[in-house]
Amino acid sequence: MFSDKAINELKEILSSPKKITIISHRNPDGDAMGSSLGLLHLLKQLHHQVVFISPNEYPDFLAWLPNASQTIIFEREYDKALPILQNSDFIFTLDFNALHRTGDAMQKTLETLSNTMIMIDHHQLPDAYSTFTFSDVSYGSTSQMIYDFINAIGYNHLINKDIAACLYTGIVTDSGSFRFPKTTPETHQCVADLISKGINNTEIHNLLFDNSSYERLQLLGKALQNLKVLPQYNASYITLSQDELNQFNYKKGDTEGIVNYGLSIQGVIVTAIFIENKEEGIIKISFRSQGNFDVNEFARNHFNGGGHINAAGGKSFLSLDETVNQFIAILAKEKKQQ
Repeated sequence: MFSDKAINELKEILSSPKKITIISHRNPDGDAMGSSLGLLHLLKQLHHQVVFISPNEYPDFLAWLPNASQTIIFEREYDKALPILQNSDFIFTLDFNALHRTGDAMQKTLETLSNTMIMIDHHQLPDAYSTFTFSDVSYGSTSQMIYDFINAIGYNHLINKDIAACLYTGIVTDSGSFRFPKTTPETHQCVADLISKGINNTEIHNLLFDNSSYERLQLLGKALQNLKVLPQYNASYITLSQDELNQFNYKKGDTEGIVNYGLSIQGVIVTAIFIENKEEGIIKISFRSQGNFDVNEFARNHFNGGGHINAAGGKSFLSLDETVNQFIAILAKEKKQQ
């Protein structure tokens, strides 16, 4: 993944102070925030002028991450973010590999820039927008890639408690607490090193997964009530309407992980959650699968999305009911073609 030529060029680039901006995908998750803030802390130690810009707001359960409060939100702080992007010597794009993943507003801005971009990402089929492309789908998280990137440029000794906490967060969230298939011996070796930097992994896990509000648990209960199983297609799905989100005072991040419940049912190999967002006029979709069912291809072909073989996302501009019906119709068609 990290060619000697590219690493040597970047070591030279990073050897003197630069203006560097880090950006993540829209609706940043634990890996997007963890990898971005972890790299930010490293670059600050190297005396770079570095800023992290997120396309939109990050979830409340990640607000404790070191320096998260200094994140610039592009869609809310456009006038502040635009000159930073325009004047950057280098832009790191982390945890995404296509500019449309930053959302329509930020994509339009990024497409006007001529700045040198550096992609570090683990999703399939990267677009060719970056000067330096570090893309490797064998990784379970971009945060683990950042850890290896830091090692490759010779700065492991600068990984402190803040960097370790950020990278650990990205790894533990994207690996499903180390249970997903891309959790490798190298993942555990990386995590062991991060824990040795002084982080409290138990406390971090509690902050991420055991810190729910009463209303978030009520929303989970409603989602599980809405869970439907399609045994003829070895599938399941969950729906949440805008009214249901409003009923339980939904906050960004409250639906994180709910899709996985649909995959825990015996015999189910593919599941989805459909979440209505009336403000944006879309149905946000998350897909999960087991085995060889490729939800990355499924999302790319049918729902304006993509991701990994067993975890992907997408969106629909139809109504909630129409989107669900489309999902079922596609499953039926694919079963007939088998």
